[in-house]
Amino acid sequence: MASESIVVFAQFQSAVDEGFWHRLSSLKLNKLGIDDSPIPITGFYAPCSHPQVSNHLTLLAESLPSESNEQSSTAATSGGNRNRCPVPGILYNTNTIESFHALDKKSLLKAEAKKIWDDIHSGKAVEDSAVLSRFLLISFADLKKWTFHYWFAFPALVLDPPATLVDLKRASQYFSLEEAKSVSVACNEWRNSSLTADVPFFLVCIDPNSLATVKHIKDWETCQSDGNKLLFGFYDPCHLPNNPGWPLRNFLALISVRWNLKSVRFLCYRENRGFADLGLSLVGEALITVPQGWRDHQCLPNAVGWEQSKGRQVSRCISLAKSMDPTRLAISAADLNLKLMRWRALPSLNLNALSSMKCLLLGAGTLGCQVARMLMAWGVRKITLVDNGRVAMSNPLRQSLYTLDDCLNGGEYKATAAVKSLGRIFPAVDAEGVVMAIPMPGHPVPSQEEDNVLEDCRRLHDLVDSHDAVFLLTDTRESRWLPTLLCANTNKITITAALGFDSFLVMRHGAGPFSSNDERQRLGCYFCSDVVAPIDSTANRTLDQQCTVTRPGLAPIASALAVELLVGILHHPHGIFADGELANSSSSGSSELPLGVLPHQIRGSLSQFSQMTLVGQSSNSCTACSSTVVSEYRERGMEFIIQAINHPTYLEDLTGLTELMKSASSFKLDWDNDDDVDDDDCVEI
Repeated sequence: MASESIVVFAQFQSAVDEGFWHRLSSLKLNKLGIDDSPIPITGFYAPCSHPQVSNHLTLLAESLPSESNEQSSTAATSGGNRNRCPVPGILYNTNTIESFHALDKKSLLKAEAKKIWDDIHSGKAVEDSAVLSRFLLISFADLKKWTFHYWFAFPALVLDPPATLVDLKRASQYFSLEEAKSVSVACNEWRNSSLTADVPFFLVCIDPNSLATVKHIKDWETCQSDGNKLLFGFYDPCHLPNNPGWPLRNFLALISVRWNLKSVRFLCYRENRGFADLGLSLVGEALITVPQGWRDHQCLPNAVGWEQSKGRQVSRCISLAKSMDPTRLAISAADLNLKLMRWRALPSLNLNALSSMKCLLLGAGTLGCQVARMLMAWGVRKITLVDNGRVAMSNPLRQSLYTLDDCLNGGEYKATAAVKSLGRIFPAVDAEGVVMAIPMPGHPVPSQEEDNVLEDCRRLHDLVDSHDAVFLLTDTRESRWLPTLLCANTNKITITAALGFDSFLVMRHGAGPFSSNDERQRLGCYFCSDVVAPIDSTANRTLDQQCTVTRPGLAPIASALAVELLVGILHHPHGIFADGELANSSSSGSSELPLGVLPHQIRGSLSQFSQMTLVGQSSNSCTACSSTVVSEYRERGMEFIIQAINHPTYLEDLTGLTELMKSASSFKLDWDNDDDVDDDDCVEI
């Protein structure tokens, strides 16, 4: 710059995250009541990182203390985060809008300026330079309308006469090439160290050999050496090419009082993509005339700093009526990760398909609890759980939706308790619990119970019909038969997860036998590889055989894979008709899709820490999904179901399995017993 001029500083700008207002509302309602005492808070800022956008001092939810501790949250939030330099502040939250407007803003600003002045004279500002940027916030929270009135102040001590600017240019123009390289390296090291990343004021010392070092401002005396260049650096939130940022104001006041310097060379440190950007950073020289009386601690300078809004000194108002309700806020937070996926990792992610999906979970035990939570994480909002069991004392440790309270007084129904738990985890979930037993083959129905069982069958039919995807998560084989049949009849997405002690099976069922599948070979269901009909698997069993005894880590793995299968189906161009693909197979047509291959079956073993993908085609003799069985159900309805339940061999007779087993048992090998066979012709196996 050609001639001296008054330094014009770019004022700090504020930004408040919605989470801050939510935490403040919770504090007000649950802790503070009508107590309007000032609250210590913490703001965060970082160096400018864009040539056209300044960084703001930001308030987040963690800027406020938790409800259990109304002290300052600074200690909990600081710790070397390069993008969050903590700055102490104070909040005055009033009880009425009249009190807000009646606050003595001049006195409040003066009180905060005095704290900065005291810190400069006591030396605290040298030890903890962040106090130079302390700020003030006044607010009124209208919790009926979810409206918040607020006003920031960033107190700045007024130099009188003001500092004059001798020179200001891009840092890349000020430093030599060697100096620029060394300064960049030194600043990057400072910013990458957890000990100094969030220390916003520092010294840059360049020796005669163009070697730069960055030091704490308390080390000023050690930098005094002939031939050294010394710059006072600070994290500059401002992007403007001709104006240093607001933090420099109080930094100059500290320099003039502490070291009595008349000329100050300063570095407005700015970044690009996390690294020092000397083309954006500025180097300037300011002349300071120490005002009379500044040596006297009792002489408090004037202060300015109330934030302007559109060039006027007025408060601001924000209405969060639509987003401030906790349920709405929970929805926004829950969707954040999914929306971030669409930025880069998965642009084709169909959030509408996920949020509109209606999922029916048959079984609310170890698998059902995990699957429900995974579905919510993927954005599924409509979940129905079916189970007729009660929560036992042994359940909460492995079944993540239950607690000890659910076990008391005989235990709450799992379906009911699970829905309550889901609502506590995510209030926006549309969850329903259905307490009912699933009719099963091999469990004969007494005549007096037949009407109740038929009602359960009709109810299950209606549930399957009203949902888009069905998860079979029960702990017996026969309990999966009727749901498999109903899903094959209505061509529903069906996913099975089954556990052994240290192994699991997760599979998607193929489309129904009467669906239009472009003449593709149908994938099999859970029963397609069986040669016998499902029967009672619980009778005459010891306790360890009656309970699902598995390694604890198995269920979360299988549940996660089951949900991922559903997401894969929804994002595959052929949907339920997609062919089964094998991992690491060159013929996998979906390997180029964003979510990768879409397998038919996934079998895993914890004992081997292994996993494999398999494909199994549908069987014409399947007791659950074959065209023979589905046709019989369509023709005879509930009469067919009762016959299948009461007569275990009926399904085998219907599908031809009985004849198959007869032919297999009558088949005998005719051994050739010729005596002339030489022993030398035998091969030992």
